[in-house]
Formats: sequence, C-alpha cells, structure tokens
Amino acid sequence: MANGQWYPPEWPDRIRALAAGTLTPVTPRRAATVILLKDTGGGPAVHMLRRRASMAFAGGAYAYPGGGVDPRDDEHHVRWAGPTRAWWADRLGVDETAAQAIVCAAVRETYEEAGVLLAGPAPDAVVGDTTGADWEADRAALVARDLSFAEFLDRRGLVLRSDLLGAWTRWITPEFEARRYDTFFFVAALPEGQRTRNASTEADRTVWIAPREAAAGYDRGELLMMPPTISTLRQLTAYGTAAEALAAAPGRDLTPVLATARLVDGEIVLSWPGHDEFTKHIPTAPTGGAPA
Repeated sequence: MANGQWYPPEWPDRIRALAAGTLTPVTPRRAATVILLKDTGGGPAVHMLRRRASMAFAGGAYAYPGGGVDPRDDEHHVRWAGPTRAWWADRLGVDETAAQAIVCAAVRETYEEAGVLLAGPAPDAVVGDTTGADWEADRAALVARDLSFAEFLDRRGLVLRSDLLGAWTRWITPEFEARRYDTFFFVAALPEGQRTRNASTEADRTVWIAPREAAAGYDRGELLMMPPTISTLRQLTAYGTAAEALAAAPGRDLTPVLATARLVDGEIVLSWPGHDEFTKHIPTAPTGGAPA
C-alpha cells in the first residue's frame, strides 16, 4: 500500500451496491473518542492503541480510546464541573441529554481503555492513581456494562471534569459501512499523577508517540489508520504543547465529515469532503484489482 490508510476489501462491492440502490445504510450510533496528550521535551505526544487484528472493525489499525454512547448516561444527572450541559449541547449540536451522554462516553471510554479518569472529588480536583484492585473492579463492571458511568461517579462521589475536554472534530462512518458511528473527537491532557496502561481487551499494543512521528509512520505504510485518526494527527502537529491544543479546541469546526461516493466518468469516486488525500477511484464493475 502507498500509505497506511485502512481500506477494507469489502468496501468496493458495498460502495457499488450503495450506488446501485441495493444497499440500505444503517443508522450511525453516537460515539466519543479522546485524544490524550502529554508534554515531552520535543512537544506533545499522543496516546494511541493498536486494535487487535481479530477485531471486525478496523482490525490492526492504530486509534484512540473511544466507544459508543451508553443511553443510561443521559438519564441520570451526574455531578458536573466545567461548561454547562447547555454549553456542551450548543457546542456539539445536540440536545442537553445527548450532550451529557456523549461527554460521559468520552470520559468513560478513556477510563475503560487507558485507565485514565477525567473526574475528581471536587470541581477543581482530579483523582490520582487509579490502579488499585477496587478501581479495577469498577472499571471491569463498566466494561461489562454492569455499571453505568453515572452510577460509577455516584458510587465514588466524583465530579465529571468536562472542563478537561476540548471538542476537536466530528466524523461519521460512511453510509456503505456495516458498522457506522457518529463520532465526536475530543482532546485532553493526561492528568498529573495518572498514567496510561493497556486496559482494553480490544488492543494488543499502546504507545505514546509524537503526532508528527505517527503521521510519518502512516505515510511510509508502517502504521495502519482510519482517515479521522491520521487527519487529527496532522492537525495536532501545529501545536507545541498540550495546553495549546486544548486552547484551540473551542474554535474548531465540528461540521460532520461524511464520505461520499459519486459516479464520475464511468468510475465511482470515494471522497471525504475537505480531506483530498483519502480520495479513492473505484471501477463501476469488479476488476479483481485494488482501488487506486
């Protein structure tokens, strides 16, 4: 491959079916992903995990901690610090209950997959070490969905620190993909006293890596990534510290990025608006070769 763009072999046939009207798109599920940053001597590094090759969606690809919204998290009024739910609703383009659930998903998934918790005992505090056996028992219950994140916060007497998150971008899985997500990407700095670990059963490797280094690995075809992952890495190369990236987040455009497939001169052109590097040209009929 010319680079590390994740491109499933079944996509061309599904794109043709969509263009022919024989494929009905599934409704995307809301999800949240967090780009954890920490400062190093050479600038910020980002925490990435490699999805197990056996995973049905994006197996072998490098990604950030994240996952689907839990509907239970929009039913409970959690203790909350930082911008109000109304502010987040306006920022994310959803209603207040959905905004709470999306922010809860971002914080919960970061804890589930990286062991990092953006919450504290007070509005101006963050928990320290979360590696004890009692913390692990709660984390496992969250993963199993035996415990909602709102219940977890209540049990621990914790306040969700929404002020530690910055909404960065929003991508929607293409209409021809069988597993679709409407994903909000957030940035956050690793809290002092906490450390990441590979707490996810979906990942076989985790790394702290400079965005520029990760992007170079993708360009060489060494690191497999989905378009939103490499896109955010390229954007983050402009910032010298984690604080600079967080300060830039409120000004970021959250218009959803959704791939389109259209017929042009006898071939299907797959493109992501505003991201020309991901464009693919697909024959209207199977040829046995890979897309250009």
